Amino acid sequence: MQASGQCACGAVRLEIDVPARWAWHDHSDASRRAQGAAYVTYVGSYRSRFRMLEGEGAITRFEDAEAGITRSFCARCGTPLLYERARSPTMVNIPRAIFTERTGREPRYHMNLAEQADWTYLGEPLAPLKGYPGVMWERPRKKPRPDAMF
Repeated sequence: MQASGQCACGAVRLEIDVPARWAWHDHSDASRRAQGAAYVTYVGSYRSRFRMLEGEGAITRFEDAEAGITRSFCARCGTPLLYERARSPTMVNIPRAIFTERTGREPRYHMNLAEQADWTYLGEPLAPLKGYPGVMWERPRKKPRPDAMF
């Protein structure tokens, strides 16, 4: 079985054999900036179980030699595609969001929690915002009334 994924414009298509090796949430500053999100969920696959199906020529790369990482993106639409680490040459990491099928692994690990953004949604209760269908919001916490202090 395989799980396939693609960039937003469809120029790049890839697949991995299922199940993936592992999946995790990365809260690092570098991944947050690269993906433009509070955290990134990655799926790790052995290179031998990963295939580029289409659009290899449409991929551009950013190499951070000091950190030993390479990030690949679709040159046409900018979708993040691959995250590779020099210390793990047999693995390739792919954002979970680009897959259309299940990858056979649930993300159960959290990496770099010390770098977690202070504005990340952590599951606080939400309520519908009146007049805006489909919009939920965090209600402000009620402050205790001054006369109810003691």
